[in-house]
Amino acid sequence: MSIIIKPIITEKVTKDGELFNRFGFVVDKKANKVEIKKAVEAAYGVTVVEINTMNVRPDRSTKYTKSGLIQGKTASYKKAIVQVQEGETIDFYSNI
Repeated sequence: MSIIIKPIITEKVTKDGELFNRFGFVVDKKANKVEIKKAVEAAYGVTVVEINTMNVRPDRSTKYTKSGLIQGKTASYKKAIVQVQEGETIDFYSNI
């Protein structure tokens, strides 16, 4: 099973990539920082300087409909912000 699930492409993470060489990934919940570092270096051929990880909690929602009250929640996931060495970059759009 792959440790890196998908890259995070939002305005905030894209700006961090341009200014500070930081890139975001959704990763496996059980992966630690050492495993994430090895996976990013192997997949993109860059040198990783620093990694910050966070567990994103599920969001709960309640909707009032004709048929009654409906409750739901989104899935939880783990996010990793990876800083690469100065002068290196990761291009997510090369595979499209």
